[in-house]
Amino acid sequence: MTDQTPAAPGGPRESIMIAAFEGWNDAGNAASHAVDHLAEIWNAQEYGALDPEDYHDFQVSRPQVSRLPSGERVISWPGTVVSTCAAVSNADRRVSLVRGIEPSMRWRQFCTELLDFAEDLEVTTLITCGALLVDVPHTRPLPTFVSSDDAAARRLYGLESSDYEGPTGILGVLAHEGALRGITVLSMWVGVPHYVAHPPSPKATTAMLNQLERYVGLPIDLGDLTEDAEAWQRGADELAEDDDEIAQHVAQLESLLDETSLPEASGDAIAAEFERFLRRRDPGPGGSAGGSTGPGPFGS
Repeated sequence: MTDQTPAAPGGPRESIMIAAFEGWNDAGNAASHAVDHLAEIWNAQEYGALDPEDYHDFQVSRPQVSRLPSGERVISWPGTVVSTCAAVSNADRRVSLVRGIEPSMRWRQFCTELLDFAEDLEVTTLITCGALLVDVPHTRPLPTFVSSDDAAARRLYGLESSDYEGPTGILGVLAHEGALRGITVLSMWVGVPHYVAHPPSPKATTAMLNQLERYVGLPIDLGDLTEDAEAWQRGADELAEDDDEIAQHVAQLESLLDETSLPEASGDAIAAEFERFLRRRDPGPGGSAGGSTGPGPFGS
């Protein structure tokens, strides 16, 4: 890992890469939808792609058949695309995105190929984005957690390091390999309420974009996401109203969260409580239809 202070937002020759992958690391598809949103508002253009034949078991991540307006049938293959964002890139700043599906095999080769693209783009900071299922109420702001193993980044942004040990996903491997190449790596996660885990999760996506705005140093237009998040919350409210067990569970989570959000609660205490949320997750891969819990920020 580099010992040099990472470039602050807007600094000279800053090159930021933001990465998210569907699957084990992406409950409710919250992280991948955040990168999709950035690609749309920042006019992302494909820079390179990884051959899905090298990394995917198509019985796990199946290709999708669709029809064009002309009636022609096309097949879309699961894969990973690196794109550059023309709308926010200039002589002083470059922003690139990585969007894909967690690979089924050859993770080290996969990360090597992605990081070769990062080197071509002179990436100085890699932000890995993930989402996991946690015990939090949908009625409150959804928790986000950002960590880094880079001492300079922790000083610059006031972050904590990760002390997690256990199974990890492709984000953890990519972060580790990126740091070995001297790239400053930030690991960003958002919590998705486990009882409303089915994608999409626009409230979680919005929370992640709000965090990214701080670390990228660029305004992010949320567009229709704000209305989508409000509609999502109304749907979760209706679910709780119709199910007494869920309503009681939400009330318990609100009480627990209030205890950790008192003025006297320190930042360390809140971070520790968030870690306890993560430790209580279902540890097995696969998860629900909303995406697996994944390893959490402590797995990067």
